[in-house]
Amino acid sequence: MTLDTRSKAEVVNIVLAKYQNDSSMLVGILQDIQAELNYLPREALEMTAEVLSIPLSRVYSVATFFKAFSLKPRGRHGIHVCMGTACHVRGAEKVLDRFQTELCACAGETTPDMKFTLETVNCVGACALGPVVVVDGEYEGQVTAEKVKSIIEGCK
Repeated sequence: MTLDTRSKAEVVNIVLAKYQNDSSMLVGILQDIQAELNYLPREALEMTAEVLSIPLSRVYSVATFFKAFSLKPRGRHGIHVCMGTACHVRGAEKVLDRFQTELCACAGETTPDMKFTLETVNCVGACALGPVVVVDGEYEGQVTAEKVKSIIEGCK
């Protein structure tokens, strides 16, 4: 059964069963739900709180504390532009501007067709390769504004 045919409730139930409804595993549970649904919808948070018998406020506080969690739907491809000092001095701002222009989405937004989510990060720890862009977990080094279009086309 694929995600397309699975309901949010089925996904949450499968993940909760995997963790044997152990509330001490809340972070892992939310990570797995997000991995399946690509974000944490309100219904999933409510179901999680109910099944684990913990307040919704606790689930919500964990879901909003970590930047890795998203309460808004994300695109199929995640693009993270490093804005750390090394990347910044090597032109990361121009790279980000080009991504925003090509995708018609600002940093922190998802394209209307749900293909891409564009985000900035403070540092990815690959300063020698700057500017660095991480696309679906794969690092692209020495990115220039001219390379942006080919990076996007490589995701389609």
